[in-house]
Amino acid sequence: MIGALIVFGILLLLVVIVAAIYNSLVTARNRYKNAYSQIDVQLKRRYDLIPNLVETVKGYMKHERETLEAVISARNMAVGANQRAATNPGDPKAMKELAQAETMLSGTLGRLFALSENYPDLKANQNMMSLQEELTSTENKVAFARQAFNDAVTTYNTLREKFPNNIIAGMFNFQPADLLESTESPEERKAPKVKF
Repeated sequence: MIGALIVFGILLLLVVIVAAIYNSLVTARNRYKNAYSQIDVQLKRRYDLIPNLVETVKGYMKHERETLEAVISARNMAVGANQRAATNPGDPKAMKELAQAETMLSGTLGRLFALSENYPDLKANQNMMSLQEELTSTENKVAFARQAFNDAVTTYNTLREKFPNNIIAGMFNFQPADLLESTESPEERKAPKVKF
């Protein structure tokens, strides 16, 4: 009788431990998915601002059609990559594709802003200044949201790799999540040189 109670107590303890580990893994996974949804909100805002920016610039930059088309094309690629990433945040392929699309979009926007320097009337346009300010604000929010996502993914991955959590994670198919990293080359990461 006492032996049966001991075995029952050990089994009950094991079930409680497995349930606690499982629940902590679910919580961590949901946190990184929520963190990605915050990125998604800011990216959608960014994507919505870009057509307004292009429309504002169109009248001034009639000879820069190629740049404007590149911005729209890069925006559309980023929207598609974001939608695929949103269906499964943390998926390595989706995160890499999103990072590449975002890098391309940032590059084309940078070229657009660089070209706008050649058009004094455009630089002075209130709508253009407002859109640039909103985009800058949104870029900052995206950066903070990415940091929160990467922190949540790191917490989740650490939790799932710890012993005995790794056994439970394997039993219940908790896959590792990928960070959202920049795909810029080391050359692109260098600070720009500013001359006055």
